[in-house]
Amino acid sequence: MGTFHSDKGELHGITVVVETFGPRVYVGRCDEETRAGIILLDADHHDDGADGKSTADYLRFAARYGIFRKHDRVVVPRAEIRTVTRLGDLPRS
Repeated sequence: MGTFHSDKGELHGITVVVETFGPRVYVGRCDEETRAGIILLDADHHDDGADGKSTADYLRFAARYGIFRKHDRVVVPRAEIRTVTRLGDLPRS
């Protein structure tokens, strides 16, 4: 079934992983992609190595159990985005 906001892009309403060129990765519900960047709602972020977890460990946990929201809304600038992937496409083990 898709979303009712087709003007917001194909990822609107989908939980995505936004990997940056730095150590930070974001996971959140995609609201909209703009020229300036991607807007995530109910998002979390992780810096590689924080709390003794690698980004791969963090993403495996997120794919399996979900995330804990740290941000109601976050805008990741387009210049910082390396990849955008659906969380559901990541392996859960």
